Amino acid sequence: MSSPTPQTIAPSKLAQFWRRVTEGMELNQLWSQFRSDAKASYRLYSRDVKPGNPAETKGRRFLHTFQQFAWAILEKLTPARRVLLLLAILLLLMPAGGCHYRGENGEMTVGEFDFRFYGGVLMFVVLMLEVADRVVMKRDLEIARDIQRWLLPPSPPPVPGLSIAFATRPANTVAGDYYDVFARPDGSRFLIAVADVAGKSIPAALLMATFQASLKTLSSTPTSLEELVIAMNRYACSNSQGGLRFTTAFIAEYDPESCALIYINAGHNTPVLRRKSGAIERLTEGGLPLGIQAEAPYQSGRVVLESEDWLLVFTDGLVEAVNARDEEYGEQRMITILDGSSAVTPERVLSRMMVDVDAFVGTTPQHDDITCLLIKVD
Repeated sequence: MSSPTPQTIAPSKLAQFWRRVTEGMELNQLWSQFRSDAKASYRLYSRDVKPGNPAETKGRRFLHTFQQFAWAILEKLTPARRVLLLLAILLLLMPAGGCHYRGENGEMTVGEFDFRFYGGVLMFVVLMLEVADRVVMKRDLEIARDIQRWLLPPSPPPVPGLSIAFATRPANTVAGDYYDVFARPDGSRFLIAVADVAGKSIPAALLMATFQASLKTLSSTPTSLEELVIAMNRYACSNSQGGLRFTTAFIAEYDPESCALIYINAGHNTPVLRRKSGAIERLTEGGLPLGIQAEAPYQSGRVVLESEDWLLVFTDGLVEAVNARDEEYGEQRMITILDGSSAVTPERVLSRMMVDVDAFVGTTPQHDDITCLLIKVD
């Protein structure tokens, strides 16, 4: 048996290396990911760019914008890394240098000093320091994501007369959206909750955890829905930084025996109740988002669910998802999917809705968490 030649080994190792680097992604997928990362980075840095004077010449405005972006990048680094980066750029711009000296025997010796090499080394050091920070942060975010998953139900509980499905998609590793369905202490009624904390990522995720804890704790006592929401609002006000970190929420209590749904909409996107006939009802009764005003009043609404009705509770990340033309997905597309899904399970409907959102958005980065809770009355 003949041994493999170097010519056959090299392409195989190169292919393995390329698969490891790209994680099996195609070139169009890599380009799409690069565009998404570039847009996200541009948004991050452009927040700190102040517009120039319109009366200035085009060249001066360009110079002003370049300086603003340079400072926006530098200010994201620690002072020590800023110095290293500036020194690296300075060395990269310097030409290769040399020195001449004559030895004891009269011979001329030339010594070359490549500033650009050491500039590249310093640039690599800055990159490695930033990558190390990113790895540590990514690990912490992954732990936070796992903890957040423990706080959210992996699947809806069995509720007599209802078929329920969840779908959620964080904009970042962790999210500020919350959803849950669970039984009250007496076991005869069920709480349904969907909430959206203002903001994204870690701050929103921490407040989402406090929302979950307060809801679970307060709902374990035999209180009415109005008393429950009022108590949650008072607690939220003590953790909302003066109303800056408020939470919109839809909280409902379902009685399987009477099929009655008592609900409070605390500043949340209006849930859609689609009747069997195709008529659309909006669940609007409630009050302010939680965490804005400690003594805010809340008024409950009541509807009776009937066979083949659909109830869709969602966060604003769904209807406000935008495409490359800055158009919003909107409620009508969402309702159209419900209209054509009378004989489909809630899981399939939500799957179709997420696929439709992806097709609408295309390569535009997701800017907010998306969460949906869909209920079909059996």
